[in-house]
Amino acid sequence: MLKPVHEMIHPTAIIAEGAVIGAGVKIGPFCTVGAQVVLEDGVELVSHVVVDGKTRIGAGAKLFPFCTVGLAPQDLKYNGEETETSIGPRTQIREHCSIHRGTVTGTGITKIGADCLLMAVVHVAHDCEIGDGVVISNNVVMGGHVEVGNRAVIGGAAAILQFVRIGAGAMIGGLSGVPSDVTPYCFVFGPRAQMVGLNVVGLRRRGLTKAQLHEIRAAHKFIFSGPGVFAERVAAARGEYGGNVYVAEMLDFIASPGRHGILTNVARASGQSDE
Repeated sequence: MLKPVHEMIHPTAIIAEGAVIGAGVKIGPFCTVGAQVVLEDGVELVSHVVVDGKTRIGAGAKLFPFCTVGLAPQDLKYNGEETETSIGPRTQIREHCSIHRGTVTGTGITKIGADCLLMAVVHVAHDCEIGDGVVISNNVVMGGHVEVGNRAVIGGAAAILQFVRIGAGAMIGGLSGVPSDVTPYCFVFGPRAQMVGLNVVGLRRRGLTKAQLHEIRAAHKFIFSGPGVFAERVAAARGEYGGNVYVAEMLDFIASPGRHGILTNVARASGQSDE
């Protein structure tokens, strides 16, 4: 049950009047909590954490030293409008992460789902939407309006262009620059990211059988490396493989591309494998 004050607040923390603090919340030394912030039950701010703006932190989330959540976006069009930030339950935000509130020219909210892990020095820009169970490794940066699907994994020091969509279960290799949308369950890698194959490890963790994996591999190979025009291969794959729910999700994603289109270039000699 939410309540306005709690005894587990370090005396050096600054809690603005109006902030709502849930049961069992721990607020460590030198933290700052703004007047419109809601910390749900069991949230922990370890130390030197800043949470500001109209921000809601979900139950059991943990924020580590020197991370900032809900501050004004790095957008020259932003003029102090009241926008929002939301962090889901049990998500961990590690040291020096920065998560900025939304803008009125976007969705008005920056959202991170439940059970995510953002490792040190990650930047989540305004109006981004991160799904549940996402892992974002150290030093990842993303522009505004990026969308990341459930259980995607982003490798260290990757850079994601604004408005790019990363599908559910996708894997972005470390040090990759991502200029276009990444189809669900795919693995991309490279300074200018190229398609390497499927995120087979992620699919196996979902409990797929060998037969299911074989079918998804065949569909992926046909869509991205088959003969003829890409759009025609996508249409043909719908009839051939559309009964597989994972392939259907891939095809639905491709059928509604964002402003940067779908990443379709395939690494021919990368030394990588989806085995």
